[in-house]
Amino acid sequence: MDESGYGPRTTRLIPSSCVSVGVGIAIAIIVAVMAVQAVASQRPVSQASWDVGVPTEAQAQPNQVAAAPAKPTAPATASASDRVLQPIQGVDPTWLARTAAATGIPSRALLAYASANLQLRTEKPACALGWNTLAAIGLAESGHGTHAGSSIDANGVARPAILGVRLDGSQGIAAIRDTDNGTLDGDTQWDRAVGPMQFIPSTWAMDGADGNGDGVKDPQNIDDASLAAARYLCASSTMSTPATWRAAVQSYNNSSPYIDSIAAAANRYASQASGKG
Repeated sequence: MDESGYGPRTTRLIPSSCVSVGVGIAIAIIVAVMAVQAVASQRPVSQASWDVGVPTEAQAQPNQVAAAPAKPTAPATASASDRVLQPIQGVDPTWLARTAAATGIPSRALLAYASANLQLRTEKPACALGWNTLAAIGLAESGHGTHAGSSIDANGVARPAILGVRLDGSQGIAAIRDTDNGTLDGDTQWDRAVGPMQFIPSTWAMDGADGNGDGVKDPQNIDDASLAAARYLCASSTMSTPATWRAAVQSYNNSSPYIDSIAAAANRYASQASGKG
């Protein structure tokens, strides 16, 4: 696995050979993604052939919030990973079920991507980040939280915790000394990328988010991690042109094959969700 392309804030978990589609088709893929996102942001949803943003009619009504959790059973002193967690944005369960079935994305992961999309639509509508780009990153980073036998539970927490390789500089891997005293990654010598969206601890300290409104920023929680990833991607510019889309994804991982793979997966998810895949 070539880890030498790690970006400054987050790191890959899946080998490039598993997800890359080749540098040569980068421009065509990115242009297609951006054309889809630009059109989707300008026309009524009823005319959409591609849904890269969660469609307006799919935002849940107050009495129709997807994946509502059970009542908390853990004591007030429970750790973040034991609390009952809920995305801060409601997503229509009909849209969620239909899109999960069409794309093969686990519904709990898709709920987090869609919730982050709706939140960024409120916070920074000009960014034009689609749920499908977040989903593509989630696929590349951890297989939507399924890496090495992990899974996302009903509360959005990866169990067991997802940890990347030790960033110890060996065999082409980036060297990042411990920055969190092992708090997030259990390693007091070297950092590891953590959680379903694979943030390194120093990045999480700066950019971590509370995506479920429980007052805790937990990188192993896919709601928190997806919102943090969305804000990170939209931090410096919009994603409404091929150049800015590519730059945003490059900030997540400075690797051309990685960017190609994200574009390919984002296009595939958009096509599948529209019934054309």
